[in-house]
Amino acid sequence: MGAVVGTLTLQTRQRQPSRDNIDDELEMTMVSHRPEGLEQLEAQTNFTKQELQVLYRGFKNECPSGVVNEETFKHIYAQFFPHGDASTYAHYLFNAFDTRNNGSIKFEDFVMGLSTLLRGTVREKLEWTFHLYDINKDGLINKEEMTEIVRAIYDMMGKYTYPALKGDVPKQHVDAFFEKMDKNKDGVVTLEEFVLACQEDENMMRSIQLFENVM
Repeated sequence: MGAVVGTLTLQTRQRQPSRDNIDDELEMTMVSHRPEGLEQLEAQTNFTKQELQVLYRGFKNECPSGVVNEETFKHIYAQFFPHGDASTYAHYLFNAFDTRNNGSIKFEDFVMGLSTLLRGTVREKLEWTFHLYDINKDGLINKEEMTEIVRAIYDMMGKYTYPALKGDVPKQHVDAFFEKMDKNKDGVVTLEEFVLACQEDENMMRSIQLFENVM
């Protein structure tokens, strides 16, 4: 997630609070989508109003219309992974942020997800990650879905990060995960199985957190 935060806060400058309030109000009247009031977002997230102002300014720099579509999101994300192909992972990440399923991410969508990933409890972070892996949104993760996400991460990191991979490493990684997660061996992982397995296994939690770092 550091990549997204970095690009969306690029070239932002903090000014005096009173000046920020005036500027933000002016900017919000000029975009096609006007976000919810910062006070409301402050109540709904784990960010302060000043942090939200900085995030909004960064969001506006990259997305002047006030919303970002998938192609723009992919373009932004690709800048941080020049040695790999980030398009597939960015597609899945975009869908995770697009909670309204309308093909666009508003500022509110962005900061709500960001709040969970950066400031949420362990349980909240794991739930968010589960929904990322649950590609078809049926409330379960199967091996194919997890393999798709893990393979997308390997593709994004590129051959310079993993220069000597032998065999189907993403599949091997997923097989090991499923062996621990799928407690009742029914071929799918529920949210509770996912959370419990990650909390019980320190190595698995580290792996999940490693993947979280590329969000």
